[in-house]
Amino acid sequence: MTVTSTPRTGVTLRLLDKADKEIVKLDRAVLGAFYKFQHDFRRNPDAGGFHLKQLEGHDRLWSARVSREWRALMIRLGGDDWLLVSVKHRGHVHKNLERFNYGINHITGAIEYVDLQVVEESLLRRGVTPPAAPAPPSAPAPEPVGPQPPEEPLFGAYTDRQLADLGVTEPLIPIVRKLTTDDELLGLAEYAPRHTGEVLLRLRDGVPYEEVMEQVTAPVAVAEPERNLDADDWQAAVDRSQTVVITDDESLQSILEEGDFGRWKIFLHPTQEKLVRRRYSGPARVGGGPGTGKTIVALHRVCHLVGQLLPGHTKPVLLTTFNRNLAADLRARLLSLGGPDVLARVDIAHVDQLATRIVSEADPGNAKRRIDDTSALREWRELLVETGESRWNAEFLSDEWNQVILGQAVTSRSDYFTARRAGRGRSVTRTERAGIWQLAERFTQRLETKGLETHRQVAERAARLEMARKVRIDRRAEEREERGGLHNLHVEAGSGAWLRYRYRHIVVDEAQDLSAAHWKMLRAMVPSEPDDIFLVGDTHQRIYDNQVTLGSLGVHIRGRSSRLTLSYRTTREILRDAIRVLGDADYDDLDGDTDTLAGYRSVLHGTEPSLRGARSWDEEMDLVVEQLRAWRDVPREAMAICVPTNDMVTQLADRLARSGITPSEITQDGPRGDQGVHIGTMYRFKGLEYRCLIIAGAAEGLVPRASVDAWEHTDPSRHRRELHRARSLLFVAATRARDALTVTWHGEPSRFLAPLFPPG
Repeated sequence: MTVTSTPRTGVTLRLLDKADKEIVKLDRAVLGAFYKFQHDFRRNPDAGGFHLKQLEGHDRLWSARVSREWRALMIRLGGDDWLLVSVKHRGHVHKNLERFNYGINHITGAIEYVDLQVVEESLLRRGVTPPAAPAPPSAPAPEPVGPQPPEEPLFGAYTDRQLADLGVTEPLIPIVRKLTTDDELLGLAEYAPRHTGEVLLRLRDGVPYEEVMEQVTAPVAVAEPERNLDADDWQAAVDRSQTVVITDDESLQSILEEGDFGRWKIFLHPTQEKLVRRRYSGPARVGGGPGTGKTIVALHRVCHLVGQLLPGHTKPVLLTTFNRNLAADLRARLLSLGGPDVLARVDIAHVDQLATRIVSEADPGNAKRRIDDTSALREWRELLVETGESRWNAEFLSDEWNQVILGQAVTSRSDYFTARRAGRGRSVTRTERAGIWQLAERFTQRLETKGLETHRQVAERAARLEMARKVRIDRRAEEREERGGLHNLHVEAGSGAWLRYRYRHIVVDEAQDLSAAHWKMLRAMVPSEPDDIFLVGDTHQRIYDNQVTLGSLGVHIRGRSSRLTLSYRTTREILRDAIRVLGDADYDDLDGDTDTLAGYRSVLHGTEPSLRGARSWDEEMDLVVEQLRAWRDVPREAMAICVPTNDMVTQLADRLARSGITPSEITQDGPRGDQGVHIGTMYRFKGLEYRCLIIAGAAEGLVPRASVDAWEHTDPSRHRRELHRARSLLFVAATRARDALTVTWHGEPSRFLAPLFPPG
């Protein structure tokens, strides 16, 4: 029936997970019509032209006119609350009314929608084998072939009840029963509700039924009593579903422009939602492989914490990460997610910026010039030449100074004698420590005389300043408690300000790249209370030599660690090869134990990564240009190329420009311009994603660099760490790709690529 009630405004229009994946594939003209439709519908669904009507045989499914040929299918949740589940050609709607299936999953309590006709057509396309080419006339007739045994069903070992208990969408179970190939399974997973696809793929990967129940279903299952009471409560069900509310035109425009490439940033999985809203008794960590949504969990966590604050104008929540690029990206994404009201209560700064701010407060006249680790290493070499010291090499001393002395904020010789040196490999005696400390003091004096300082020195000083500040705060608190909770106004006023912790909550992204000094600084900035520190990170992506044990730094996460395992960004094919690059090396969990990517998987399916070699760098650049042109249907700004060195960035940008392809180099401040193919070193790609990516220059001697093997016999521990970092860098680069990945090299391919080649 057509709606003719009194016009109303303020309609809530939601978008169901996977609906955007279908919408962005529509023709540009249809996308434009849909954009206008949602704009007008949200303001007045009773306006003329929508032909809003309930579909025959359905109690909640309605259609609305998007254009002359296209219709929006929506579930009416109640009142003016609508859930858009699909956009279909009107012919499909009229022919398949009985094939539209929707309801509330009895296990997860979430809303599910399935177009059974589309699922079956997907399976049919994948199940058809192309006819063989006809044999030439002179060829002998083929031998007759007898009847072939039917292929075994993939899920024949499970009953319908077992599948339903795992949360598999029940109308799909008869189709699941017929699946016999992985290709058919991927065809079903593409259009099935996400939870169903995740369950089936885990079972197919050989994960035992009980583990799938525990790891996949249990975290999103509603309690038994709630299932019985809310069996038809659609408003409650929508809160458990992966939906996004379209509140403005810009939000939808972002979805349409990015395609389903950006969808994993928008929808929060129920397992992620629980991590976001949980109250933790102390510091908490969320780990997981690339694309599992760690950063979006961190951003939603910030929004949740801000929502718990009393009204005010302060910024009691700190959101921090390792570098400037990532901090800028976090600011933009938090603004998009929470709006200006949330942003106004959050301090966003990368850790070195934060450390500089602390040191500048204490020493506002500091005019020292900041140098990087490479320049500092050069100073170490010059010092050793001047002193004639031959027992130690500059690299060892630089690492010892950075990782142990500065990294742990060691301020005295006696403290250095007892400092932990985990992961340093070579042990040193007490006498040797005395000699190293003497050299470190001379090195510090050398930098002081030259008016130089390193980022690590600033972080170490900031940590000491904040730790001293924390001691004063705690002492004041003890004195106040002795006075029965009363403030000493004279003392407080005399300090020039009420002495208090800088923040109530700290959220850290890319936690694996922070140094021990950074952690000491952050620990001292927030009181040890519930929900004090929330960190996300993955040590498989550690690309800087900062190895820490959080517990030893006062950040105790034991019993409050969680791991995300479902990738929303990378296809199964790219993910498989990226994990192979890591090999069987061990990675820590930031707290002394081993981290793992066990269970890390994707429900996305795509093409196999391409591996292409060339004889020279000049020929390899030709391959890169050829590949970019082959991706003709992909916008240039959705493509990127990462290389090992800055010189290769410059050379490749010049080659692209001469080939008529606009390059956009990625600097420490982000890409130069919005147009063109992004090019940068592998380090610059941390936190970025692209539909199509080329890793160029993946050659032996470049990845890893040739100098790494010099450590194999002189310092085996450093050699292992450097190989770890090189593997992680390649792993990070590979997992920036969403749909397509090409790896090129010239000369001999990197040793890390060996597992990707066929045996023999």
